[in-house]
Amino acid sequence: MNKNGTGWIALGAILAGIAVITGAFAAHGMDGFCAEKYGGEPAVVIAGWEHPLAYKRLNDFQVGARYQMYHALGLIAVGLLLGFRACKLVSAAGWCFLAGIILFSGSLYVLVLSGITWLGAITPIGGVLMIIGWGLLAAGAWTGRKSPAEVPAPQNARQDHT
Repeated sequence: MNKNGTGWIALGAILAGIAVITGAFAAHGMDGFCAEKYGGEPAVVIAGWEHPLAYKRLNDFQVGARYQMYHALGLIAVGLLLGFRACKLVSAAGWCFLAGIILFSGSLYVLVLSGITWLGAITPIGGVLMIIGWGLLAAGAWTGRKSPAEVPAPQNARQDHT
């Protein structure tokens, strides 16, 4: 990505827009899909309560959309911070957020749409990357080097006494 952060901002905005689309799809179309695809499957126990698998999969899809939005906003924050603080930690946070979105949200989307359950094993890796991304963003914001615009100009050694 570019050093001034605009690439991260653009990517974050695109991923946020996609999160809105997937969230709308979850709210207005996934219930029927999940009922048809998972309606005959055995119920799952969540927090001591039995739920139809269709309900669980719909919730999984919604969680993917929600976390994609959170981390798309994180990417926008990365871009904004890079605009005035050049820091490798902040850039690394952006890469962690992006990989986290792909692995966490992406694996949930594919799991729900395809029924490939082993993808659930990938989801936590994406979650860990998201957590690492927030830590890197915090560290970069705290310790990052200021951009040239923020660094005071050096004082001239010789002063004019006119």
